[in-house]
Amino acid sequence: MRLPALRSTPALQPTELSAVTQRAVLELLREGESPNTQASYRSALRYWAAWYGLRYGRQIALPLPAACVLQFIVDHAQRSAEQGLVSELPAEIDQALVAAGYKGKAGVLALNTLVHRVAVLSKAHQARELKNPCQDPQVRELLSRTRKAYARRGALPRKKAALTRDPLEALLATCDDSLRGRRDRALLLFAWASGGRRRSEVARADLAHLHRLGPGEYVYTLAYSKTNQAGLDRPENHKPVVGRAAQALEAWLQASGITAGAIFRRIRKGGHLGEALSPAAVRDIVQARCALAGIEGEFSAHSLRSGFVTEAGRQNVPLGETMALTGHHSLATVLGYFRATATTSANVLRLLA
Repeated sequence: MRLPALRSTPALQPTELSAVTQRAVLELLREGESPNTQASYRSALRYWAAWYGLRYGRQIALPLPAACVLQFIVDHAQRSAEQGLVSELPAEIDQALVAAGYKGKAGVLALNTLVHRVAVLSKAHQARELKNPCQDPQVRELLSRTRKAYARRGALPRKKAALTRDPLEALLATCDDSLRGRRDRALLLFAWASGGRRRSEVARADLAHLHRLGPGEYVYTLAYSKTNQAGLDRPENHKPVVGRAAQALEAWLQASGITAGAIFRRIRKGGHLGEALSPAAVRDIVQARCALAGIEGEFSAHSLRSGFVTEAGRQNVPLGETMALTGHHSLATVLGYFRATATTSANVLRLLA
């Protein structure tokens, strides 16, 4: 069949991308990336630009030389010296970065933050098809040795405390029957009991994905998550919400009058509902309830996820069942969530009992 010639649509060159196509490619790439990832990349690149401007007295421009990345690492990583642990970032520059809001506090970066910022710079070079200084053998060797040096010193990453069942009950006890109390109770139980939902998953929770099976029984379909960014239809996408979690959710929906859209929303003055909660707001709710309950420790929204896994380990729930709810595909990853309180109660430690 012969196709007609087009009058208004010009033919494209197969070896080149038009400006419109290039923009469309970038927009699709951006949309397919999680908001949290986008925010972390922007933050890392802003920090690189600020550090570079202060360190070299000029505006950053890619590609960077490997020497610049090596300088970044020794500026932000601690090493053992005769006078103790030291780094090379001048105090004046450090203070300027803090004052301008690029750093939260003076001092070296956490090792994970340092590695992440180097990885983001690497990705920026890859995306522009530029020579990548982060792949330089000296840079890779220095990062590898830096990780080992931190490990030898016992400088392990600090994990947020886990909200296992007992501290969770203390948080729930602070939730009264006001609209805010009902929302927070439903949110905490939904996030914890459905497998330890991430704060972004709680913030995105929508009534369109909540299905009632019967009295006190719901199933929430998690169509998109960190471990399923392609939105594949999998059996583990369906998270049961039953028992107390279902009752709290039902009480919140009835009190709020929500019939469509976001499940968890801001509550404005006068009890008026606002927009959907942000992931940061989910974290703030967890921390506020911890403060009200008088629970000491470093908690975050992720404490609900680690608490669920830890409690499952304490109660000897098979790992397969736990992973089906959490959505983990890697056994090594889910084992990383176990806290010492779970491992000390493991059956394997009772072999002589």
